[in-house]
Amino acid sequence: MSKTITSTIELKVELDENRVPEKLKWSAEDGGVNNEEAKAIMLSVWDSVAQETLKIDLWTKDMPVDEMKKFFHQTLVTMSDAFLRATQDEKMTATMKDFCDYFAEKLELKQ
Repeated sequence: MSKTITSTIELKVELDENRVPEKLKWSAEDGGVNNEEAKAIMLSVWDSVAQETLKIDLWTKDMPVDEMKKFFHQTLVTMSDAFLRATQDEKMTATMKDFCDYFAEKLELKQ
């Protein structure tokens, strides 16, 4: 039997009195990340029993809108790449990439 390894990813959220995120920090020891600041976090977890996605979407109140637009665009591109790795569906991946290009164009993210 093969030996299993446990890896931990930790998220810390500092909230103001209204429970709005002021600071986000994350650590991933295996990735060499230790208590690094972030302005936004999106986490999706698949619940196979309920057949639905559970999500946590957080951003600090000082996250600039222009950075949020880039964050969403880069997240969509990353999701396209992950979709291809997970499904090998090149046709749908190309469609997703087309949407990412359209998204970037409409938000004037491409220079």
